[in-house]
Amino acid sequence: MTPERRDRLLSTLNRRQANLTVVLEDVQDPHNVAAVMRTCDAVGIQDIYIITTLAPRRKKWGHRSSSSAERWLTVHQFDNVADCVTALRKKYDKIFTTHLAAGAISLYDIDFSGSVALVFGNEQNGVSEEIRALADGHFLIPQMGIIRSLNISVACAVSIYEAMRQKTLLGHYKQPGLPSAQYDQLLEEWGFREEDLDKIE
Repeated sequence: MTPERRDRLLSTLNRRQANLTVVLEDVQDPHNVAAVMRTCDAVGIQDIYIITTLAPRRKKWGHRSSSSAERWLTVHQFDNVADCVTALRKKYDKIFTTHLAAGAISLYDIDFSGSVALVFGNEQNGVSEEIRALADGHFLIPQMGIIRSLNISVACAVSIYEAMRQKTLLGHYKQPGLPSAQYDQLLEEWGFREEDLDKIE
């Protein structure tokens, strides 16, 4: 591993955030999933959750859209909502779904200083009633146009970039955000050998 590649990977890993995640429920277009993965990598999200109740689990997503982002992410796949929410509750304090419901708050009113999971539903029907019932609340992205919807990958990008904005102001990216065990595991998965680790100060 070259020093330049080592430094780039370490810089990326040191800015990964353990207290922010994206959940995709039955998103049908693999290119949408791949685009979301690419954006998650860009804002420092390491873990993403994919619920597939309408189709079999996938091993690969649209590489052209993701630029192989899935290689650098930890993808958790579930075939039912309840198991996924149980896993989320172990790591995240709040679960918000994108849903135009009475009482839904603005994206800009979400406090991203804590641990938050954002749930995005499929292209036709949005998030399911089941996961809405298990969430802590719902949020919407303020819009000024007639068509009150965005492509799933665009909606996700807008949302998690707001999270990144808040987390940047809070200094979350200035210190490693992953648990040490996960950090060490990713070092190995990302190809660090013993001689590479010896060069880490």
